[in-house]
Amino acid sequence: MRTTKRSALSLSRGAGRLTSSARVLPSFLITGAQRCGTTSLYRALAQHPLLLKPVLHKGVHYFDVAYWHGLSWYQAHFPLRVGAALVGRRYGGRPLAFESSPYYLFHPLAGERIAADLPDVKLIVLVRDPVERACSAHAHELARGFETESHLEYAIELEEGRLAGAEALLRGSPYALHHSHRHHAYVARGRYADQLDRLEPLIGRDRMLVLDSHRFFRDPELVYDRVLEFLGVPHLGYPVFEQHNGRALTRPVPHVLGRALREHFEPYDARLVRWLGEEPSWRR
Repeated sequence: MRTTKRSALSLSRGAGRLTSSARVLPSFLITGAQRCGTTSLYRALAQHPLLLKPVLHKGVHYFDVAYWHGLSWYQAHFPLRVGAALVGRRYGGRPLAFESSPYYLFHPLAGERIAADLPDVKLIVLVRDPVERACSAHAHELARGFETESHLEYAIELEEGRLAGAEALLRGSPYALHHSHRHHAYVARGRYADQLDRLEPLIGRDRMLVLDSHRFFRDPELVYDRVLEFLGVPHLGYPVFEQHNGRALTRPVPHVLGRALREHFEPYDARLVRWLGEEPSWRR
């Protein structure tokens, strides 16, 4: 079954590459953060007929781990222009292609690559209580086999050493991969403000929408309306909102660790006010 699926994907990618010049490029990206509801937002938006998801899978991961493939490889993942035009005529609006790859927000070169290859693109970022995000990310990586340390507190103790030199390596060797930078950044990925500030001069504040994922799950219609307004897409009814890719935590965060993490994240969370237009929900 897996071999058949891989063969089908390979054939589909090959056909896509042959027709890449006849395909659309994305108009917006969901760039993260990891474990902050990106899959749920992606699936809600994919139900809108004018928002065109990738042909094969949700996240292409071109601007982080697959940039060496080249832009034609990336373009091969998206719908044909002729099909997009038919959709536009049917629904009376401009169709927009998109994808969701949550490592884009954290990868040190992704923003520069996005700005160079998609100069008019818009970015959507979701943020979440960074303590909860760290716990969820640890449980996620543990379940996927990318983490071997079963205790979050010990994994966090290891994080600084695991990530030492990672950004320098990724910047110095643009096509390099760093396992721990992608899979073990439990605290570092929760410093959202640093990552947003890095993107702002590359993309522009007016083309970035930052959303509180807690608000999205509590009041999805309101957040969905904001997204459509940001994208300039007509409202054609509400999709079915569901929570996807959630993962139950294996154990509660130890009190001492939780308090230390909240103190660590406090200045970063405070800087999110200018991005969200209000206090993050987890600080209220």
